[in-house]
Amino acid sequence: MKAALTAALCLALCACSEPPPNEEAPPPEPQAAAPAEQHTELRDAMQAPLDKARAVEAEQEQRDADRDQALEDAGG
Repeated sequence: MKAALTAALCLALCACSEPPPNEEAPPPEPQAAAPAEQHTELRDAMQAPLDKARAVEAEQEQRDADRDQALEDAGG
């Protein structure tokens, strides 16, 4: 009985495995081969706030430098 159950289980597992690949079929084309300039809306939407933050940070650093220089010139 155990041998029949083991054989049935082995056959069931073999039936669930994928068939071997077909040697005659050409391989699928890679999807990442699309030009980089297409579909940049998401990247641009994510990059815009970062660019804005970098610009604000640069302005803040310049104001801090100007304030520090004014304090230094005033003798403090």
